[in-house]
Amino acid sequence: MNRSSVKLLAPIALLLAVVCLIGAQNPAAEPTIGERVDRVFARFDNTRSPGCAIGVIQDGEFVLRRGYGMANLELGAPLTSSSVFRIGSTSKQFTAAAIVLLAEEGKLSLDDDVGDYLPELPEFGTPVTIRQLVHHISGYRDYLTLMTLAGLRDDDYYTDEDLLGMLSRQQELNFAPGAEHLYSNSGYWLLAQVVERASGKSLREYAAEKIFEPLGMDHTHFHNDHTELVPDRAYGYAPADGYAPADGYAPADDGGYVISMTTLPMIGDGGVFTSVDDLFFWDQNFYEGKVGGTGFSEQMHSVGVLNDGEELEYAFGLSVGTYRGLRLVSHGGSFVGFRADLLRFPEERFSVICLCNRADSNPSLLARRVADIYLEDQMSPAEDRDRQRRRPGEEEEGIALGAQALAELSGDYYSEELDVVYAIRQAEQGLEVSVAGQPPLPLLAVEPDVLRAQFLTLRMERNASGAITGFQLDAGRVKNLRFLRVGE
Repeated sequence: MNRSSVKLLAPIALLLAVVCLIGAQNPAAEPTIGERVDRVFARFDNTRSPGCAIGVIQDGEFVLRRGYGMANLELGAPLTSSSVFRIGSTSKQFTAAAIVLLAEEGKLSLDDDVGDYLPELPEFGTPVTIRQLVHHISGYRDYLTLMTLAGLRDDDYYTDEDLLGMLSRQQELNFAPGAEHLYSNSGYWLLAQVVERASGKSLREYAAEKIFEPLGMDHTHFHNDHTELVPDRAYGYAPADGYAPADGYAPADDGGYVISMTTLPMIGDGGVFTSVDDLFFWDQNFYEGKVGGTGFSEQMHSVGVLNDGEELEYAFGLSVGTYRGLRLVSHGGSFVGFRADLLRFPEERFSVICLCNRADSNPSLLARRVADIYLEDQMSPAEDRDRQRRRPGEEEEGIALGAQALAELSGDYYSEELDVVYAIRQAEQGLEVSVAGQPPLPLLAVEPDVLRAQFLTLRMERNASGAITGFQLDAGRVKNLRFLRVGE
């Protein structure tokens, strides 16, 4: 190389060095995928609050595993991919898997009458099948709602025997079996009882032997004993002020947290304790069939069908649909201070696991935002999202009731199915209803004989002479509970 060439290259080299230096110092430089994910979880990433653990799986390998926030605020323990969370209803797919495996073993049929295994349950004229329980088309009233209506809270204690007694007192279903789809935790708790009676082992024992141990999920179990020690457990928390924003993010200024756990021993509808690391093995089983064989994935993804032939998006503890043009299999979970979701895009061999230990989080939304980052080139354009935060308690307009109407609506009403009395009384602003020593709720008259209080709708009933004899109660996953007027 001659001297003139050297003179020519020198300024070019200097220019390149300056460009590289500017790029390195430029805060507007394109962020990496990991940095973009960090931004999604930025508000959780501190040592003062609980948070979330995230795992991203691509083509059979983790491409990202991170924890944001704390597993235990008292001990200062951070969240990691090995932290063990309660995953709420994300557990349902494991209960459904146990049913699938028992059917493969010939120990039950999906079209068996549930009453064949649980003769304690009342007969409703039409048999309820195991398959109908799986797809939430059985009509069984949701037990968590029933217990709330009976005056119990998530931190109150009751047993499986108490729950079976409650379901045995029900005089009707929400609807005829197979006629509608309505999510019911009762159905999956009943499936856990079917597993035990068909196999001779509890769901915890059966799932450990047939699912968790073969897959190497060494830190996963159905948790049916609240006194049991759990290594690496993440504690559940809720905001001290009770406010949970709708967009999945905590308020900018955290108001502090309280422990939010449960002593309930019920499993089947929930109750799985697991980690991001362990859920990797479960996710991969849908491709490998190590548990259940080659037909396992297809059976787990088969959706329910109503009596009129309508196909649902709910399969075996899994929702099967699409997201931004891609096929998506998922199921979220939410109980006490825990939130969870596991998203799988089967054709892309891509999954997102998001487990959170704070009630003011929305891992279903957060996991989709992570998927947006990784799969953005394969997705159709995103729809506009309503990200406006709404605080609960927006007032509904009602009608004014006269003194006579207030007087005749006031009284005590008894439900045999709940074994509880509701007291309706006149208050300063109209009417209120109370149950089992709980704080009274204000009642709003939306029609002359229709009252509402939060998620409750009371439809008053009258006899031929016009006197009020009781009411029917609707409460989301519970319909047509009958209360009779007493004490007059």
